[in-house]
Amino acid sequence: MLSTQLFPKTPRSSSFLPSHTVAYPLYKFSSSPRSYNRHSTTTVAALQWNRKPQLSGSVPRVVVVTSGKGGVGKTTTTANIGLSLARLGFQVVAIDADVGLRNLDLLLGLENRVNYTAVEVINGDARLDQALVRDKRWPNFQLLCISKPRSKLPLGFGGKTLTWVVESLKSPSQSHITKPPEFVLIDCPAGIDAGFITAITPANEAVLVTTPDITSLRDADRVTGLLECDGITDVKMIVNRVRTDMIKGEDMMSVLDIQEMLGLELLGVIPDDSEVIRSTNRGYPLVLNQPPSLAGLAFEQAAWRLVEQDSMTAVMVEEEPKKRGFFSFFGG
Repeated sequence: MLSTQLFPKTPRSSSFLPSHTVAYPLYKFSSSPRSYNRHSTTTVAALQWNRKPQLSGSVPRVVVVTSGKGGVGKTTTTANIGLSLARLGFQVVAIDADVGLRNLDLLLGLENRVNYTAVEVINGDARLDQALVRDKRWPNFQLLCISKPRSKLPLGFGGKTLTWVVESLKSPSQSHITKPPEFVLIDCPAGIDAGFITAITPANEAVLVTTPDITSLRDADRVTGLLECDGITDVKMIVNRVRTDMIKGEDMMSVLDIQEMLGLELLGVIPDDSEVIRSTNRGYPLVLNQPPSLAGLAFEQAAWRLVEQDSMTAVMVEEEPKKRGFFSFFGG
């Protein structure tokens, strides 16, 4: 019997690891978020409490969260990784680039506080700092919506305009904000039409969200090619809604198969969790839940890897055969 194990892609040296590292027991992802098996060897998780992740790359990091196919969890990923980065102490701006069908404000519980959007800023009806909605729970996290629901963008709005908005965030004199962001997360709309092109234009790296089904993987492969054509070569993958029981029953593709098919670095694996629906309906992201769910912990670890530009690798290991007792020879 083979099972999937997840390890950091780059092994950390003993000098790099902190002196106080909490290694959690090995749990198995299952269909129920609260049911897990302590004797399983499916996932290795190590949480480091006494240090802040080291920010890699030039600031600000402009990351587009995309997939191609709708309904795979792009907005959920943007909300949870964005708040995880804010909890780590980084200045974060999340941009909802889905025109007319925005949902990021709902997942964050900020839908009643969006008074201005980027369209009003471009038209000169509002300043950029007025369009930024600051989260009261974590003030270093801000939301910017492109437009209001059920509205259409002006004909002149495109990739260059969104790039100007991102560049304005870097300059406190233009944006009237006290601290420029260290991360700009762009929630990309579904599809590969003009909205997709607009969202990926300012980005210099991408997080591709996919699920273990063949339709999502085909769209993800197509989007990967489009990102590379646009000059975005730093593309990492998050596999969402993974169920180990279906993988063992060969009813779902394994994470290793997905990684070999797409050829992308693995940023995180998110187990299928019913808490996602509950948190969405409450406007309260998973990473803020107490006690944390398995999916919430997986998003936090993915955010940690994103900060340090790290990744993980799925490998196949052979499980130890069960010991057979004396009566097993008699069918017992």
